[in-house]
Amino acid sequence: MTSIVQFRASGRKLAVEYEFVGTSDPAAPLIVFLHEGLGSVTMWRDFPATLCEAIGTRGLVYSRPGYGKSTPRPLDENWGVDFMHVQARDVLPALLEAVGVDESREKPWLFGHSDGGSIALIHAALFPQKVGGVIVAAPHIFVEDISVTSIEQTRETYLQTDLRSKLARYHDDVDSAFWGWNDVWLNPAFRAWNIEALLPQITCPVLAIQGVDDEYGTMAQIDGIACAVPHAHLLKLENCGHSPHRDQPGAVIDAVRKFIAAPR
Repeated sequence: MTSIVQFRASGRKLAVEYEFVGTSDPAAPLIVFLHEGLGSVTMWRDFPATLCEAIGTRGLVYSRPGYGKSTPRPLDENWGVDFMHVQARDVLPALLEAVGVDESREKPWLFGHSDGGSIALIHAALFPQKVGGVIVAAPHIFVEDISVTSIEQTRETYLQTDLRSKLARYHDDVDSAFWGWNDVWLNPAFRAWNIEALLPQITCPVLAIQGVDDEYGTMAQIDGIACAVPHAHLLKLENCGHSPHRDQPGAVIDAVRKFIAAPR
């Protein structure tokens, strides 16, 4: 059962859907799950709980504003090309404070998928002393042609098939979720979006996961992370697309277990 928390961030009042999963042991590490560009709490399905139960951690799952049961995007609002920076710099810290997570004391781990992975990397770069570690699955650190082409195809699928009704299972305002994400990614100005210069500021442990068959990005994404963050660990999965936690859940859980348990 999800809950709603209200707080202010970026100059506006927000209501955000969230849920704690995994162990109730307050001494256990906390993993914060950051969803993909069309994701939400329910879109993760049971993966966060399964992962946390398997490795003995707590988990915090939430729907970013515009998604799930969180505050929808206003009809006349177009997200800026810095929307992921806004989420990492303003919204995530405000959410953690609102639900009682003290980043300075707990130093949560971040598990981000796709856009959520990018947000996790930005947050870890901006607040290096407040993050225990970062796990990113299919993250974006710059915009590739393959990403734009696939997102253009997704737009046509949304307009011409039953994709809209399928996504409506996961979002109270499905058009808010879809067009917020789709419009900004297809904005010509977004082609210049790039976070490579921020990555060397990341000091915490990093695990970057990419599927060989990812239709939204290539290995250049996590190879770029390794170049900028030499202590990063990479996991490249065969027979795996854009959602490693769905396509290869066992491999991802095993890798995360070893990663978090590794001596520092």
